[in-house]
Amino acid sequence: MFQPIRTRLLVSSLIVFALVLGGFAGVVRLVFWRNLQQQLTDRLTTVGQSAAASVEYDGGQIKVEDDLSIADLQRQQQALQWFDRQGNLIEQQGDVVLTLPLDPQALAPQRGQGQAGGPAIQAVTLPILNGDSGEQIGYVRVSQSLAQLDDTLDQLDWGLMVGVLVGLGMSGGGILWITRQAMEPIEASFQRLKQFTADASHELRSPLMAISSNVEVALKYPEGIREEDREVFASIASATAQMTRLTEDLLLLARSDRPRDLVLDPHQPALVKAPIDLSTLLRDLVTLYQPQAQASAIALHQTIAPDLTLGGEVDPITRALTNLIQNALQYTPAGGQVWVEAKALNQQIHITVQDSGMGIAPEHLQRVFERFWRADAARTHDRGGSGLGLAITQAIVQRHGGTLAVTSQLKTGSCFQVQLPMYGRGLAPGEG
Repeated sequence: MFQPIRTRLLVSSLIVFALVLGGFAGVVRLVFWRNLQQQLTDRLTTVGQSAAASVEYDGGQIKVEDDLSIADLQRQQQALQWFDRQGNLIEQQGDVVLTLPLDPQALAPQRGQGQAGGPAIQAVTLPILNGDSGEQIGYVRVSQSLAQLDDTLDQLDWGLMVGVLVGLGMSGGGILWITRQAMEPIEASFQRLKQFTADASHELRSPLMAISSNVEVALKYPEGIREEDREVFASIASATAQMTRLTEDLLLLARSDRPRDLVLDPHQPALVKAPIDLSTLLRDLVTLYQPQAQASAIALHQTIAPDLTLGGEVDPITRALTNLIQNALQYTPAGGQVWVEAKALNQQIHITVQDSGMGIAPEHLQRVFERFWRADAARTHDRGGSGLGLAITQAIVQRHGGTLAVTSQLKTGSCFQVQLPMYGRGLAPGEG
């Protein structure tokens, strides 16, 4: 019962932790990338300043001295380009050159491509000034391949990814341990509550039986009591019967929470799967409730395939199907219809109980199988019952290896669908 809660807590915590780690890794990568970019820009600026200082201006022409090491430029994956004031290329050294034309109006760091298919290149353009007059005489552009920077970023990405995964793995173990520690008191409290419910329901059976027996005796011999007292005794008998049904339902549900214990008597053995003629059982139930349907002006239809055999215990299965039929009749107004269908499909028995009643709102469909839950006050007080019928039906169906689902539309009706394994499928006979 608590495993889905643990799973949701673990998954939710891991998602939050993953978002935190992912955000942290993203910030680290962004800061690291900006620092690398700034360092590269500073380095290129230094090289460009040295290259600009090596230029001579003679007779209105720029002359580049050959004291720069081409080997150093190639080793650093750098290149130099000199331009006149109009942006015309005068000379270049190195192979890693930016193919973009020089833009004298944009001296900010540029990023582009070199040779086709080659790595990205970053370049810095600096003005060349005449050492004597201080007049600008041209431009120098120094560029460098970003292959090394990209390799560094790739290593950082892999490191961050591995770190995030390791962090998630370690945090998952820690979250699982914390969740288990936090859930233990809740589970223990819930187990005590279930045990109390089972014990209280069991202990209430005897005094309720005694009250019921005495009231029946009093009503059997009404000569010695007054008429008004007889009405009081009849009310006591009705209330006692209702309380008895409620305690039996609570006891059944308390035991259904424990595997192998969906039995009405605690001294009975666990569930024993024996063949049940489900076709005959459903037909008998439809026949049984035909008078009630006719009295309520409800058309009760049946489409039941022959030879449907289910493995299980007949009393719980009968109770589950009875709950569904009663529920359909109770919430269908006069002039409505109820359909009971059963067929075999893929080694499964499909049972459908559909009505044209008031229906259930979409936001309430997930709660129809909760204990004591009702969609509105009218369904609670005007229709009678303890509010445990569908919960009991679901417990019985699940105990027999089946599923119970519901679809509904307001003012159109509801459809309860039961799937149960045919006899010979699932658990072997005698297993519980």
